[in-house]
Amino acid sequence: MNLPEIRTELDRVDSELLALFVQRMELIDKVADAKRRDPSKPLYDPVREREILRNVREHAGQFGDASHQLFRMILELSRARQAAQLIPATNVAARVAAMCANEQAVFPQTGRIAVSGVEGCHAGAAADRLFPKGDIVFMDGFRAVVQAVQAGLCQFGILPIENSVQGSVRQVCDLLREPDLCIVRSVRLLIRHVLLAQKEAKLSDIKTIYTHEQAAGQCSRFISTLSGVDVVPCTSTAHAAQRAAQAHDKSVAAIAGEACTKLYGLSVLNDQIQNESNNDTRFLCIAKGASFYAGADRMSILVNCANSPGALYQMIAKISALGINMCKLESMPIPGTNFSYRFFMDLECNLHQDGVLGLLCEMEHTCDSFSLLGNYSEMIG
Repeated sequence: MNLPEIRTELDRVDSELLALFVQRMELIDKVADAKRRDPSKPLYDPVREREILRNVREHAGQFGDASHQLFRMILELSRARQAAQLIPATNVAARVAAMCANEQAVFPQTGRIAVSGVEGCHAGAAADRLFPKGDIVFMDGFRAVVQAVQAGLCQFGILPIENSVQGSVRQVCDLLREPDLCIVRSVRLLIRHVLLAQKEAKLSDIKTIYTHEQAAGQCSRFISTLSGVDVVPCTSTAHAAQRAAQAHDKSVAAIAGEACTKLYGLSVLNDQIQNESNNDTRFLCIAKGASFYAGADRMSILVNCANSPGALYQMIAKISALGINMCKLESMPIPGTNFSYRFFMDLECNLHQDGVLGLLCEMEHTCDSFSLLGNYSEMIG
């Protein structure tokens, strides 16, 4: 056979495969109907799936591995379709229902906003970007921000979640699991750190540098060139600038944003101290309850899948089967355990999207723990 003839034959086979696939999915709908009538029947039947895959490998000859992968994906698609039709009364189903019931068309421009730090901090800049008419309340630490939102003292809270150089802020990831919180927006800002000191100070005078630990990591190369200098951690870079100003000592400096120069009467001693120029930080905006705004296209979830071979792959396969892009996947140690991990995921999707609710319900059903942190959109500041 020549190439055109082979392609004609391939087209014929593909047509037959498609017809059989459609027929199989129609049968899957009937399976879902049967399970709906008999709630005792589980969505996921691992014994039957293993039997199907074993039969495929035994009869596929030299194409056993490829056939196994093909049928595994077909089974994932089938299960995702069943899940979309068999929405159980799960915690995530109730949360999604509440979020959709509270859906609002327009994100507010004002509100009382909790921010960790003092005037001039980067989180404050993120709050200004998200809420041009907002009333910012400065807090001492990330947990204080969360508590202010939970207590209803503030409508929204701003928390840094990740930096393009240093990675995720683990403390914030853990705090997002606190009850009755929801991510409603995010903003990405370009961060530029400078070395600030008293106006008469020189670099050779500096013996102490105040800064936030993330900023220290983002400027680690510069810091390593200094000898006999102590780096003292602060709750924010703006707080560091404030402490450096209050010291009235030319041997004390701060790594902070340039906006702090006028706020605290300091001078820029060096403006080329960052490891990387493309130093972006993502900030999350959290609210109390189940909140949701129109146009959301990013979803954050926190999962702890079973510690068994293929568990993570199966979870990712479910997402891929719906054509959803995963834009973030990070493993994080679970406190109090030895080498057990949960996964922070960001997906590009919307709660109203076909199949998403079924996917979330199935993930909650099959994972050891599952949290839907929010569905929101991101601004580029």
